[in-house]
Amino acid sequence: MVYVKAQPGDTSDSLIRKFMRKVLSEGVLQDLKKREFYQKPAEVRKEKKYELARRIRRNPRG
Repeated sequence: MVYVKAQPGDTSDSLIRKFMRKVLSEGVLQDLKKREFYQKPAEVRKEKKYELARRIRRNPRG
């Protein structure tokens, strides 16, 4: 759960910006999009394998 505490002098716009920044950094929207549709377990494994190979290709030093 994402919480943003209001500091003295914060405007509503600054609180909304802080909230959105926190939501993006915690990956809430990305997780929501990922869970929007059911994925078969085989598809999840295939995607993880693809992401691992992609990370290795991008960073050859390990």
